[in-house]
Amino acid sequence: MTYELIIIGGGPAGVSAGVYSARKKLKTLLITPDFGGQSTVSEGIENWIGTIKISGNDLAKNLKNHLLAYSGESLEIKEGEAVQDIRKDGEKLIVITEKEEYHTQTILIATGSTRRKLDVPGAKEYDNRGLIYCASCDGPLFAGQDVAVIGGGNAAFESAAQLLAYCKSVTLLNRSDRFRADEITVKKVLSHPNMKVLNNSEIIEVQGGKFVDGLYYRNKITGERDRLKVSGIFVEIGLIPTTDFAKNIIKLNEIGQIPTDPRTQQTSILGIWAAGDCTDGLYHQNNIASGDAVKALEDIYITLRAK
Repeated sequence: MTYELIIIGGGPAGVSAGVYSARKKLKTLLITPDFGGQSTVSEGIENWIGTIKISGNDLAKNLKNHLLAYSGESLEIKEGEAVQDIRKDGEKLIVITEKEEYHTQTILIATGSTRRKLDVPGAKEYDNRGLIYCASCDGPLFAGQDVAVIGGGNAAFESAAQLLAYCKSVTLLNRSDRFRADEITVKKVLSHPNMKVLNNSEIIEVQGGKFVDGLYYRNKITGERDRLKVSGIFVEIGLIPTTDFAKNIIKLNEIGQIPTDPRTQQTSILGIWAAGDCTDGLYHQNNIASGDAVKALEDIYITLRAK
């Protein structure tokens, strides 16, 4: 069988495209290891339009249920599979997972991104031994303790807000003197009496015994080196695009993103579109990923029906 469209990814972008594709009756296959994307680790999402506040897990369930409501004659879903490679055979495209090969006329890549790891001495040794990449998952284990958050974007401030609910203190270490987070979020978090900030701070080393007991950092302006005593370090330093499977067919940019035409979301390869956090779009958020995927789907539909 040759599908008209294969969608790779089960986050806001992939699901949005899947719903639109099913409504347009395109013969579609959606492949994803799981649903929800990066937002599954968020305790409370407050900018998903139409919902005042929702947890990441609930958003993932809603996305999956919405898609399942359209599954059937035109939409097939393969959950629990991960794409390993994409190949071109004439005008047809082949999507290869660990289980099977699927043939299609067009592809939409919507695989999002994964968390960037802290790369300093001690980081690997203390991964999951006090060095944490998910505050909503493991934060409660540090109730009543002093912890640090590494980063200056929305994810860092959201993690800090969660931790402030039960930790003794939270210190945020930011590499610059500016924050990348939304102003309303910054203002709310910094107003908490147990919140501290160390700007222009570069992490040098993670230390501890059996578990983390502190970190060394350097002030980038003065060069002064100091130690912060904490029992937990929560890392929020950005994301890495989940695009390795596409590198054999698409030329990725220097950080692994898929370059796209912002008008249509088309890539440099005929028949392949991309949307969401895996692309080189200037801004990455759930609502933007969803919108970009719908834009791509409309262009895919026109392309297919023009043949």
